[in-house]
Amino acid sequence: MEQYCVLVVDDDEALRNSIEIYLKNEGMKVLKAQDGLEALELLNGQDVHLIVLDVMMPELDGIATAFKIREDRNIPILMLSAKSEDTDKILGLQIGADDYLTKPFNPLELIARVKSQLRRYVTLGYYEGKSKSIDLNGLTLDQEMKEVAVNGEAVKLTAIEYKITELLMVNAGRVFSTSELYERVWNEPSYQTEKTVAVHIRNIREKIEVDPKNPRYLKVVWGIGYKMEK
Repeated sequence: MEQYCVLVVDDDEALRNSIEIYLKNEGMKVLKAQDGLEALELLNGQDVHLIVLDVMMPELDGIATAFKIREDRNIPILMLSAKSEDTDKILGLQIGADDYLTKPFNPLELIARVKSQLRRYVTLGYYEGKSKSIDLNGLTLDQEMKEVAVNGEAVKLTAIEYKITELLMVNAGRVFSTSELYERVWNEPSYQTEKTVAVHIRNIREKIEVDPKNPRYLKVVWGIGYKMEK
């Protein structure tokens, strides 16, 4: 079993060391950085599976660091902040963070969230070491080129449509609720978003299905959500 590597980025040395102890007790390898610049340097030479990233730091803060990481990496980011306002949380999620914890936090909750993100990233296929090509009976997706095709013919999807399609294809057979789809794709809390998701689902069907009214690939599971047929 591969040992997961977590990069902890915080200007508080005591907190960095405390998080390191808890993560190592779970069998994880831990790298530490005191600011965003040091974190980016470590990322260039290490195979990191997840980043615990503080928002308020000198040199390069967490928001700017996360934005920089998201330019070319899909590594899960768990943000930490002493601020509890919803606007701070939403900003973190909008710029690419996957989860958010407010200080002070329960170390057991931190571990649970780290494990959850690692499970999604590695087990469900987001880890960059996994296969980048998926084929579901003629519906193909190239994760490296960010392209989708049906029976060899390219399909032009918007960025949001591609993200929905990728999430469903990587997890073919699994049903996602409307709320979960929205939160995973838009990276922000779901609130009365059913119509938004439904519009995108309809648009995707128009592009990938021969008969959108009788879909072969993208199915609705009534009362629950949507799935991509295996």
